[in-house]
Amino acid sequence: MKTLRILLRPLAMLVCLLAAAGCTISYKLNGAAIDYNVYKTIYVSQFPIRAALVYPPLQQTFENELLDYISRNTRLRTVESGGDLQLEGEITGYSLSPQAVTEDAYASKTRLTIQVRVKYIDNKQEGKDIDQTFSAYRDFDSSEMLTDVQDELCSQISKELVDLIFNATLGNW
Repeated sequence: MKTLRILLRPLAMLVCLLAAAGCTISYKLNGAAIDYNVYKTIYVSQFPIRAALVYPPLQQTFENELLDYISRNTRLRTVESGGDLQLEGEITGYSLSPQAVTEDAYASKTRLTIQVRVKYIDNKQEGKDIDQTFSAYRDFDSSEMLTDVQDELCSQISKELVDLIFNATLGNW
């Protein structure tokens, strides 16, 4: 009997270790607050540029960043129309303004600001809709030509805007 207990003790410990190794707790801290039992699909419309100053590649850059972010951080399936949730909007601002004026009255920095108006529609629950304008900017050295830094700045600003939009809508912050 004693020999049987000596043999079973290591076996029992091995079974416990294997069971514990199979059980893991994982958290994904992306900020999404979505009940996937209720919400399965999302429709993301195009975001046309309605700003006075137009940089055509911005629309595609922004839309791609938004769709990529949603697919990376949620389990929602994007659909061509309708959807449990909808994101619609337009790029309403694309502007340059002088910043950091030096003593000789020249700007040493220029600010590129982009504004996006977003309409978020929750087709499953009333009172969750949002209609809001989001804005982000980047400063660049005035000695640089806008055409040289425009693509990189638009990419950086789009990422920030998408983060703000996600947190206000799907992140439920």
